Amino acid sequence: MPDSEEPSWPSSDEDTGSAKLPDQEYDGQSTAQLRVPPPASNGSGGGPTDNFTVPKITPEQEPKSWFAAKVPPPPQEEQPWARQAPPQPVGQQDQPQQPPRPEQQRPEQPRPDQQRPESQQPPRPEQQWPEQQPPRPEQQRSEQQQRRPEPPQQQRPDQQPPQRIDMQRLEPQRPEPPQVRQPQRPEQQQQPPERREPPRQPEPVPPAPHMAAPIRIEPTGESHPAEATTESPVTKAEDEPKPKRKKRGLLIGVFVLLLVVALGVASALPQVSNRFKLPWAPNAPKGDEPVPVAVTLSLHGPDTDGAAPTAEGVANAVKAAAGSSTLGKLTGSVVDPANGAVLWDKGSSEPLTPASTTKVLTAAAALLAVDHGFQLSTKVVQGTQPGTAVVVAGGDVTLNAFAAGKDNFYPGSAHLDDLVAQVKKANPDIKKIQLDLSAFAGSATAPGWAAADAPSTFMAQVAPVMIDGGRTAPLDDHSMRVSNPSGVFAQKFAEKLGASAAGTATAPEGAKVLGEIKSAPLTELTNAALVHSDNLLAEVLARQVAIATKGEASFAGGAKATLDVLKQNGFDLTGVELSDGSGLSTLNKIPAKVLSQVLAVAAGPDGKDPRTAKLRPLLAGLPVAGGSGTLEKRYDDSNSSDGKGWIRAKTGTLSGVNTLAGVVLDTDGRVLVFTLMSSTAGNSDTDSVRAALDVVAAKLRGCGCK
Repeated sequence: MPDSEEPSWPSSDEDTGSAKLPDQEYDGQSTAQLRVPPPASNGSGGGPTDNFTVPKITPEQEPKSWFAAKVPPPPQEEQPWARQAPPQPVGQQDQPQQPPRPEQQRPEQPRPDQQRPESQQPPRPEQQWPEQQPPRPEQQRSEQQQRRPEPPQQQRPDQQPPQRIDMQRLEPQRPEPPQVRQPQRPEQQQQPPERREPPRQPEPVPPAPHMAAPIRIEPTGESHPAEATTESPVTKAEDEPKPKRKKRGLLIGVFVLLLVVALGVASALPQVSNRFKLPWAPNAPKGDEPVPVAVTLSLHGPDTDGAAPTAEGVANAVKAAAGSSTLGKLTGSVVDPANGAVLWDKGSSEPLTPASTTKVLTAAAALLAVDHGFQLSTKVVQGTQPGTAVVVAGGDVTLNAFAAGKDNFYPGSAHLDDLVAQVKKANPDIKKIQLDLSAFAGSATAPGWAAADAPSTFMAQVAPVMIDGGRTAPLDDHSMRVSNPSGVFAQKFAEKLGASAAGTATAPEGAKVLGEIKSAPLTELTNAALVHSDNLLAEVLARQVAIATKGEASFAGGAKATLDVLKQNGFDLTGVELSDGSGLSTLNKIPAKVLSQVLAVAAGPDGKDPRTAKLRPLLAGLPVAGGSGTLEKRYDDSNSSDGKGWIRAKTGTLSGVNTLAGVVLDTDGRVLVFTLMSSTAGNSDTDSVRAALDVVAAKLRGCGCK
């Protein structure tokens, strides 16, 4: 073991043995001091102990060892008396010491009476007793790096330093033993160095660079200096960059792990797995793709390139059915919309009472004059008095009193609760509700209506605002309508706000808007008016036509606006008279050819007539034979069943009046437009007349008409 390395001799400085030297006093706590044997007589001179000294090893000569940390030792002043002769093992005190080499002898004569201060005395290595188990090399390394020297303690002058025995270095390693000179003292034997124990503290400090070399004791009793280890591991200073590399590697590993987890989670999402067609995707095929099979479509659009129907063929097809006495006075016409040709005509220029087929003209005028996306508004503004709100009615009679998410009779209608929520948020202190009904003008009923027509199961008094079309049962089209629908609305709305209804008023100009809701678009309103033959909606549409043309929103104003719009769009309205927009008035007169003319434009080929695009939604609102609306329960008779599903037509029924106007797809794939108007003044059997009309229309379906 090199001189610069510090052996590990843990000791509690308590001598537990029973042996003691005869000339020493033993107190039971101090370590027994062993006498140092005199050097062998080799002619070098010197007394028994005066020639002992420790060679001074320069940093260039200091051997490299894994015990020595690359930390510069604290500067210490070399003192002659600090040198200590290497201790001799027990049992070898009488054997002579080998003289040091001449080049290493540096005699120094310290003064006998000079003592080194306690703070400058070198540390004494710890003693390891033979009965202790030597620690493992790595444990010894850790302990030496953590050992710090304790403050020196004063050595008693009458004691000699104990002999240190290194039991950890018994390996057969034999480097050249260091040569030690022994200093001579003139007056007394060698002054024993004062003992200094290293502290037991956790902070690591480098070992003392100049320590006495440990002695290896052979089984025969001979002692030899321990050989220095050849192990040269990388010192702590060289390992300083490693923790950074380890930390960087750990961070990279954590990042990669997080990336893998994120990719795993993302790939488990249905959207991602479906997009990249992963095996576990929900849309992944469960088996082989099916073999394509030939499909023949049974439904297709109208055929405009085939053989055109002829007037003779149509006349032969409907001759018998149209001659039924059940129909009374029958007028009508059949038109080919592909070219506008009239294929059958029977008194089509004679004006007759059209009943609800009047709605065809009303809906057509609305589709031509009003934007298809237009919505009816119901707005609430701040009133002139504090705590007062005014409802500005805009003509929406489809308001829904159900909770959000549930439709009433009109799908897509505005919810009253939405308006209540907006008003409460804008002004929670509303205490009175007033109605501004100025959007509509005139009477609530039209000329030609019977007294029992409103309120009834098919009509309510016309007003610009109401809930569920004035129905007492919101989902029952045949339920009785309320007598004052706008007043019922005001009461319901006030209750939901925690306020009270306070009659009518005119909304102030520029008043603050507290809330607003809107109806379904115009096209959906026209569909509802045609499919269910909704008289109230038809009157609302007529008034919107009047408003769009700067007319008066009344029965008369709506009728006039309807005729004006149709005339402006090129329709011949000769003989047409209107008193309302719904057809309830018996005063209305429309020739069959006018209805056929409007429907033919709506069913015409795309791009041929600019009016067709605007009127096309009219066909979507026509009830389907045996399928929807007012035709749902018709065409069940064997004589008319051929037309079931192939005919779409608007119905009209009044006392002694039955009409049917629509389109049919014949067996050749050609679309035919027809209008049938029956007047049976003395026949009150409406069902039989309807059935007779259905048979005529069904004949058009199966004729081929060539």
